[in-house]
Amino acid sequence: MKELLRALKFLFFSISAGLIEMGSFALLNEFTGLPYWPCYLIALVLSVIWNFTLNRKFTFQSSNNVPVAMFKVFCYYLVFTPLSTLLGNYLAEIGWNEYLVTGLNMVLNFVTEFLYQRYYVFKDSIDTKVVKI
Repeated sequence: MKELLRALKFLFFSISAGLIEMGSFALLNEFTGLPYWPCYLIALVLSVIWNFTLNRKFTFQSSNNVPVAMFKVFCYYLVFTPLSTLLGNYLAEIGWNEYLVTGLNMVLNFVTEFLYQRYYVFKDSIDTKVVKI
């Protein structure tokens, strides 16, 4: 039951990060004239910062060293970001709808990042944060 609640919290915070990502992507895509990849990249960075902060504190309740945890998440994005940016840009250039491509990237990111954070980043520090009353 505790893991189900944890997954639901991650989903909720991911949805909020997704709104930030899609909103900032839409603003950049519609009003800047930039190609797909910088719009996606900027939006992704904004959502990652939001998502990491909330999930560390509320979902995984980790007292883990923040710079170490951030570095581990940074390593995930060293792989995910170039792959999703290149694939997304390719799909957008061959005519796929930019919003569909961004949505697919967001779903892929949600699933893989939850598993990565749950079983690698916060594996040994889940529920170690002391709650002050």
